[in-house]
Amino acid sequence: MSPEDIAIQFRHVYKRYRLYRNNKHRLLGIFSKHIAYKEVFANRDLTFAITRGESVAIIGKNGAGKSTMLKMITGVAFPSSGKIEVNGRVSALLELTAGFDPEFTGRENIQLRGQLWGLEKSEIVTLEKEVVEFADIGVYIDQPMRTYSSGMKARVGFAIAASIKPEILVVDEALAVGDKAFREKCDRKIKEIMATENVTIIFVTHSAASAEAVCQRGIVLEKGKLAFDGPIRAALDFYERPQEEPVAAG
Repeated sequence: MSPEDIAIQFRHVYKRYRLYRNNKHRLLGIFSKHIAYKEVFANRDLTFAITRGESVAIIGKNGAGKSTMLKMITGVAFPSSGKIEVNGRVSALLELTAGFDPEFTGRENIQLRGQLWGLEKSEIVTLEKEVVEFADIGVYIDQPMRTYSSGMKARVGFAIAASIKPEILVVDEALAVGDKAFREKCDRKIKEIMATENVTIIFVTHSAASAEAVCQRGIVLEKGKLAFDGPIRAALDFYERPQEEPVAAG
């Protein structure tokens, strides 16, 4: 695998968090090393590479470390140690309402997001048009986002994430946006992006059927560690394997 073929690479990545007794201790912990805390690892020694155009399912139970790993891919969180390399424009269909300025209008938030992504002025104009059309929230697009319902914010968030022509698309299948008609519209858009040549897909799902339909490869996480990495069917078989029963003391 040559370096130019790599979309995402993790090298011995650890992510740890400090758990304090309460908020007061958490604040004091910023200034003092003598405040007691418990250290927990969300991810441990993750090492893998994903090539451009590959579709990979991230599989694991709740608490396995999937969300933390995705946050590091999207730049929301950073590793405690190790190295992460992400090559390409990332669009994440995860926390759709995060990062908006509540005092800005929907249209202003679209323009702000485009600027943060480093888009050219002409690209932002195109992005704005596509988002306004897809979100379909009428005159509210020119109202402050603090006046929006959670569903309206999610509509704008999805429309932005789906309209930037990503090179790397991170999708949570559990995503639920708006009413039935709009969810179906979202599903069609996701499938359209997935069908685009050379878009790298990171697909989070609990559905074996969906994983097999979309992905060629599966990465299984268990307790923050990479437990299996291989062809999707083999990954699903590993994940669905019967768990060993604990041996009773005799």
